Amino acid sequence: QVQLVESGGGLVQAGGSLRLSCAGSGGTISTYGMGWFRQAPGKEREFVATISWSGGSTYYADSVKGRFTISRDNAKNTLYLQMNTLKPEDTAVYYCAAQNRGYYLLDMGAYPYWGQGTQVTVSS
Repeated sequence: QVQLVESGGGLVQAGGSLRLSCAGSGGTISTYGMGWFRQAPGKEREFVATISWSGGSTYYADSVKGRFTISRDNAKNTLYLQMNTLKPEDTAVYYCAAQNRGYYLLDMGAYPYWGQGTQVTVSS
């Protein structure tokens, strides 16, 4: 069973950048569709971005389109989220998730494997 560990979160000023990583262990994630989700205090968890197993297809939430980039390095068993032009409303715990259907999916219910999350805080 694949296990996921996120890293790269932290405190950044508005307009700044962060790159999140999600390392897979206990198995390869190279055949898994992957996604990033986030949960802000007092709000429900929401979709951020998703990528197919090959990296050839991606999809973004409107709120992050043009600012965030999801990518993967299957040789390193790692998923990334490059976040640029960060805004205070991007403050949340960010989670990576994996599903074995392979293509990209927006529905978090389709993801059986989740990391523990990493905190991103954007100050104004």
